[in-house]
Amino acid sequence: MKKENYEKIVEYWRVTAERDFDTMQTLFKMKRYPESLFWGHLLLEKVLKGLAAREIKGHPPYTHNLLKLAKLSNIDFSEEEVKFFGEINDFNIRARYPEFKLQFHKICNSAYAAKFIKEINKAYKKLCQELKPKK
Repeated sequence: MKKENYEKIVEYWRVTAERDFDTMQTLFKMKRYPESLFWGHLLLEKVLKGLAAREIKGHPPYTHNLLKLAKLSNIDFSEEEVKFFGEINDFNIRARYPEFKLQFHKICNSAYAAKFIKEINKAYKKLCQELKPKK
């Protein structure tokens, strides 16, 4: 694939992640905590897809698994960051599937969500730095 083409793919994932960041913040302010964490997962997924697209020079795989995408990005993540991506993966499932939703709503209070939103913000900023065009 030509460089211009995969750079468009990378940019697509960056822009859509940026929109999802705003959505996550808005949902959190509205006290829609499970939904805000679901969108937090989505925005990290999209930034990681952009990084994976840059690394493989093409479309990233169809997956929601942050660990798989992190590996494809070829970034040297710390053990703590890898563990965090594993935890965030749960938000995709817990907020989506009925058998987990009710449980998730019970534990996902303001303090629980705030802790993860803070960490998602931190990870998002770091990943965005990695996503900046290399000169």
